Amino acid sequence: MADQTFNDDTQHEPTATSTWSRLLAGNRRFAQGKMTHAWQDHETRESLIDSQRPDAAVLSCSDSRVPPEIIFDAGLGDMFAVRTAGQIIDDSVLASLEYAVDKLHVSLLVILGHQHCGAIQAAEQQLGVLASRVRHGDDSSETAQSLASVIDDIEAMGDAQAAQDAQDQLEESLENLLPEAQSPIVRLVGPSVLQAYEAQLRDHEDIERVHIAHTIEELVDRSQPIQQALADERLIIVGARYCMDTGLVEVLSF
Repeated sequence: MADQTFNDDTQHEPTATSTWSRLLAGNRRFAQGKMTHAWQDHETRESLIDSQRPDAAVLSCSDSRVPPEIIFDAGLGDMFAVRTAGQIIDDSVLASLEYAVDKLHVSLLVILGHQHCGAIQAAEQQLGVLASRVRHGDDSSETAQSLASVIDDIEAMGDAQAAQDAQDQLEESLENLLPEAQSPIVRLVGPSVLQAYEAQLRDHEDIERVHIAHTIEELVDRSQPIQQALADERLIIVGARYCMDTGLVEVLSF
């Protein structure tokens, strides 16, 4: 709904910056309980029967508490939304986002993570099981240590060099085991958890931020059309994180 959303003094084709500003303004309304629910009437629905012209594409988590159209107080036709658990990327997600960029000509692509992400918690828990297997031969999810506990035990070793060698071996083993994990959540979210731990970031909120950055990196690495759109300055990618406590979206990169 690009031509209906802006004031008369705004250009007809919104820039990525103006689109993002509009989405953030909608999010502030949502957080304050002052949603306008614009462009959700039958006239708007009928105007979109034959075509769509969204200004933004959003890749977000499937979590029922994080519907992007609602938290940005958006309307019909405003955004092209793709949702997967943990906003993980597979071939269908790539194809969908490339369609939004190349065919619908969105100028803004938002990678939206969120607070209390269950996919990240599941991946971290499973990494603890794998780490316990590597260190102690324990395959039981009931008796396995957490990943943090396994690393704490290593760091508590009296010999600093031996501790560093053990941690390096653990990280290498986990990196080799992740691609073989049965769960795609573990395979695709686990690397973000490992990357955060390697950077000494164990707080869940920090891991969520790392995962958003990792998702952006993976998306650009895997998609030549998106690489080209960025090179041609036809597209801007934004990393953001929805905070359930406040209802506000935290901007991580723009």
